[in-house]
Amino acid sequence: MTLKVIVKGKAQGQVMIAKKPINFLGAVDKKTGKIRDEKHDLFGKSLADKILVFPFGVGSSVGAYTIYSLKSNNCAPRAMICSKVDITTASGCALANIPLVMATKEEYDSLTDGKKILLDAENGKIL
Repeated sequence: MTLKVIVKGKAQGQVMIAKKPINFLGAVDKKTGKIRDEKHDLFGKSLADKILVFPFGVGSSVGAYTIYSLKSNNCAPRAMICSKVDITTASGCALANIPLVMATKEEYDSLTDGKKILLDAENGKIL
């Protein structure tokens, strides 16, 4: 697989797939990393130490600060994989030094929830 690298880095962890876009400012508790939006498919789950796979981010650009806060509070995802990268997610990951890649539809659909992977966001590969 060759992924489009947005923020370089490497991360190993368990895949957590969200079916719905994520509003980091409104849906994520920046102190715990848990999804607090009752309408989201990951409600009650923590993003901490996961390889977060989700379509794209939505909402206010202040969501980038939430991503940075997650990292500062040791409850951030180890990396993120999106089907479409938005400016909020990209800038938040850049500030927090969280590897971020954009996957093609085929790559995105091939990921399995709960599977352990190594994301090489230096070379754009999933191992």
